Amino acid sequence: MNADDFGLTAGVNRAISELNQRHVLTSATLMARASATDEAIQLVPNIPTLGVGCHVVLVDGEPVLSPRQDIPWLADPISGRFRRTLGSFVQVLYGEQRSRLTRETNFPKEIESEAAAQIALLQSRGLHFTHIDTHKHTHMFPRVLGPVLRAARASGIRCVRNPFEPQWSIRATTGAPFLRRTQVRLLRSLEPTFRRIVAEEGFTTTDGAIGVLATGTLDSATLTSLLRAMPDGTWELVTHPGYNDADLAKAGTRLLASRQLEMEALTEAVFAADVELLHFGQLTIG
Repeated sequence: MNADDFGLTAGVNRAISELNQRHVLTSATLMARASATDEAIQLVPNIPTLGVGCHVVLVDGEPVLSPRQDIPWLADPISGRFRRTLGSFVQVLYGEQRSRLTRETNFPKEIESEAAAQIALLQSRGLHFTHIDTHKHTHMFPRVLGPVLRAARASGIRCVRNPFEPQWSIRATTGAPFLRRTQVRLLRSLEPTFRRIVAEEGFTTTDGAIGVLATGTLDSATLTSLLRAMPDGTWELVTHPGYNDADLAKAGTRLLASRQLEMEALTEAVFAADVELLHFGQLTIG
């Protein structure tokens, strides 16, 4: 059970800590440059059963490196921040604004450098990471995955999120909007390439992720449906818990009220489920 966005706000940090203490959350991924990152780092020693990964941010956030000198492709040239939406990120990733040679030479280097800088910044604060994933699952795209894995491996990380939701989980997810359901199904076409690159780079991952389709709608009934349908295997439940407070509203996330809904779902449904809870640090490295 993994919570994304550790460090986003104090309310998100508190939710993650409380859910771990309730024994329903085993893992979280930490953002390097979020408003409550410092507080999250201070919390980690007090929650030793929580596996902590690095939540690499390449979209909708603030970079570690100089936006104009080091990552002019990744960063928005006006704001100096990452591009706001996944759609605008993909346009740069696959678009033709500049020559194909320039894009395919510079973009992977910038991704690897920025990912390495985010990991190093957090590791310099004494953190030991169990795994790596990315904000808005940008590493599902092959052009992002390779550079992120190279940065992670150089930092001693050997586990990565498999961001693709299996068909059984998609079928068991109730209440998800049609457009999001269609997007999740279409993106599954990238999974064979993901698995090949992960194997080539010597990383370990899970059989898949559940809860991705349900992001924003993950209530107790939906989570119970997912856990009942879950076959044997190792699956990551992707969650976004948090307290809906003023800091969360300022963060500009689309996930406001749903974060507290996910807290309730985790507390109710996971207690009733017959599952073994792990974190990525307990996976066998291949």
